[in-house]
Amino acid sequence: MTKSDSAATKWKIFLQNKLAVASMFLIILTSLVAILGYLITPDDTPQANDMLVQLSLKKPGASFTVLKIKKQDNIDTVNLLQKMFFGQPSPWRNIPVTSYRFKQDSLYVREYIGAEDVSAETAYNIFKICGEKENNVANLNPKKEVIKEASVQAIRKEIADHQISQKTYWLGTDIYGRDMLSRLIIGARISLAVGFLSVIISLIVGVTVGAAAGYFGGKTDEILSWLMNVLWALPSLLLVIAISFALGKGLWQIFVAVGLSMWVDVGRLVRGQVIALKQVEFIEAARALGFSDFRIIRNHILPNITGPILVLAASNFASAILLEAGLSFLGYGAQPPVPTWGAMIKEHYGYIVIDSAYLAILPGLAIMLMVYAFNMVTIGLRDAFDVKSQSTRI
Repeated sequence: MTKSDSAATKWKIFLQNKLAVASMFLIILTSLVAILGYLITPDDTPQANDMLVQLSLKKPGASFTVLKIKKQDNIDTVNLLQKMFFGQPSPWRNIPVTSYRFKQDSLYVREYIGAEDVSAETAYNIFKICGEKENNVANLNPKKEVIKEASVQAIRKEIADHQISQKTYWLGTDIYGRDMLSRLIIGARISLAVGFLSVIISLIVGVTVGAAAGYFGGKTDEILSWLMNVLWALPSLLLVIAISFALGKGLWQIFVAVGLSMWVDVGRLVRGQVIALKQVEFIEAARALGFSDFRIIRNHILPNITGPILVLAASNFASAILLEAGLSFLGYGAQPPVPTWGAMIKEHYGYIVIDSAYLAILPGLAIMLMVYAFNMVTIGLRDAFDVKSQSTRI
């Protein structure tokens, strides 16, 4: 059977597991949403951190009228790629209002201060709302009153059409009045990025150490196995916290800390697989032909243990998401205002016992679904590569 036939057979076995296929599509869909990021979030400001404290703890589906006032500072418009990855700083100051009316060159609004309270009217100059100077047009013509009246009518229409709008919070708002849907989407990006980079780091370190220990044996195996056994005895979360203390708090530090806490699993697996393979006939033939140890490991051993490594990588992806959520919940993960699912649970877990339990349930449900999806994919890959029968040779 050729390699292509073998790969096709494994793919057919994987496709027979409907739950694993559905989980794979869920992971792909979530990854696509996370990559698009700020292009699809209702709040496209950096870190989805646009706070409207008046609208804190609003239920899913709540809708409000919002007045946008031009900020005094000049905000540059970023290109599409920059917006997708970093967001667009807002040039507007948003004010939720319950009613508004125009009078001459002023806009009178009642700002939203609560569901049962009514605020006094506040007047805003319509030219300042748009960030324009009132006298620019009037000074150009002797008939400045006529020009000004036309300008006022145009500005009123501009404000009514574009700067007063309905804003709906499909998943409600958090304690700071931020859009929950936007923060969940950006939080997915953080969790998947931590999982992906951590798995890459763990594979690089684990495959290198495990292959060296299994292939060379002797003192090399004793030293590296001792190191793996010592790290294996430490709880993963405590090890990640210790590494985080050494590296400091931050997003990149989490990538490294989680990756360095998971390589032992990979190392132990690779070591056992290499020990089982290094005595087979085609490896002995490669040695007899004078191939270097590095070439034998790279070209002849590692390609034959890809299946178990992929299975463990999928499992470690789920573990990395859980570790990152745990770290963020304890305050050692990415720091505010970066939205992470674990930090969102930490901020709102006290609301579980009152009528806003969804604030903690939504990010918790997101974590559960992602971990479950990766576990189902792990099971599908294990069956496709028949890892159980391979592992009995270790």
